[in-house]
Amino acid sequence: MLIREAASDDWRAIWPFFHAIVAAGETFTYPTDLGRDEGRDWWLLPAPDRTVVAVDEADGAVLGTAKMNRNHMGNASHIASASYMVDPAHSGRGVGRALCEYTLEWARAEGYRAMQFNAVVETNVRAVRLYRSLGFEVVGTLPDGFRHPAKGYVGLHIMHRLI
Repeated sequence: MLIREAASDDWRAIWPFFHAIVAAGETFTYPTDLGRDEGRDWWLLPAPDRTVVAVDEADGAVLGTAKMNRNHMGNASHIASASYMVDPAHSGRGVGRALCEYTLEWARAEGYRAMQFNAVVETNVRAVRLYRSLGFEVVGTLPDGFRHPAKGYVGLHIMHRLI
């Protein structure tokens, strides 16, 4: 697996799994009817933020993607954030872990002091387990902060770790 800067042409490969994940409404706070162009604008971030793709070195297939950015401005601009999407056809292969580790290294190299995830759906147990294994802690939970399509109202974790 190779992680590289996302190019605008990568959106063709990202969109199908991005759309499926967002439309399912189980893990992201994005509108479930988010359109292709608006989704691209929200995900493919310009510098100084960054979007990357994880690709299969053998065939160049996009396995997943991550976007990383400053979480706050002004006197809190030393806190980074990131979001991840892995094509469900490639889940369980370490793609999410590799992307998360990549974003932590990016944040460290850019001089951030911490990374914070603002809205981790508590029922997204694979993501919560991954983030905990990489040193993130739940620092708070917004009760009933997310309306899950099957489980009803569930909490949204705020997760944090020092870089």
